[in-house]
Amino acid sequence: MAENNSILTALANPTRFLALSARVLPWMAGLSAVLLAVGLWLVFFQVPDDYQQGATVRIMYIHVPAAWLSLFLYAMMTGSAIGTLVWRHPLADVAQKAAAPIGAAFTLLCLVTGSIWGKPMWGTWWVWDARLTSELVLLLIYLGIIGLWRAIEEPSAAARAVAIMTLVGFVNIPIVKFSVDWWNTLHQPASVFRLGGSTIDASMLWPLLVMAAGFTLLAVSLHLSGMRTEILRRRVRALSLLEAQQRERAPVAAVVAPGVAR
Repeated sequence: MAENNSILTALANPTRFLALSARVLPWMAGLSAVLLAVGLWLVFFQVPDDYQQGATVRIMYIHVPAAWLSLFLYAMMTGSAIGTLVWRHPLADVAQKAAAPIGAAFTLLCLVTGSIWGKPMWGTWWVWDARLTSELVLLLIYLGIIGLWRAIEEPSAAARAVAIMTLVGFVNIPIVKFSVDWWNTLHQPASVFRLGGSTIDASMLWPLLVMAAGFTLLAVSLHLSGMRTEILRRRVRALSLLEAQQRERAPVAAVVAPGVAR
């Protein structure tokens, strides 16, 4: 426990975080590229066509990881919001701000690929069932959070407002996750992570897991890169404000100096 606390304390220092992330980021991005390349090769050359859906089942290997990451990134933002409000962690709001656009992008990807998949399967691009509607609400929450970040210029005030909004919006996450169990929807119940074991054949399951791992590492790489950018942006902002203050004081000093000389 003490060792974990020391690691968190070390990472709370933006300079140390920048140094550590600079070493980790290239390896993580490279591994993500390898996993996605292997996953795509498996999807297009090894995965058999589904007996009902045919070749369109391959959309699953983008749609499902995107859906998982849309929830995972929001859960991570919720943890960051708690870190901002409770522990005042100096990088919590940075992590939350960097995660929002990435989460919105994966949520949009989930909705778009779901519509493309749904057209041949359901005969329509969109239906207002519980899973689709709650995922759309999740995208709107992401966009609202991004808009709130942009609306409030002062970082600490924006961080507190966004943290509260994030915690309120978290109520939608269990609705997205359990909507297929609570209501009658066109989506099937969980088939990968379930108590009775996966219901997907191994020939389709392993490529899905490889793609999910690749997309997850991609999301984490983008998140680390976004955090680094935000830290540097705030440093530039702080230096700009300091320079502006010095310029405001300079004319005062120039006026006072001649009077002192006389």
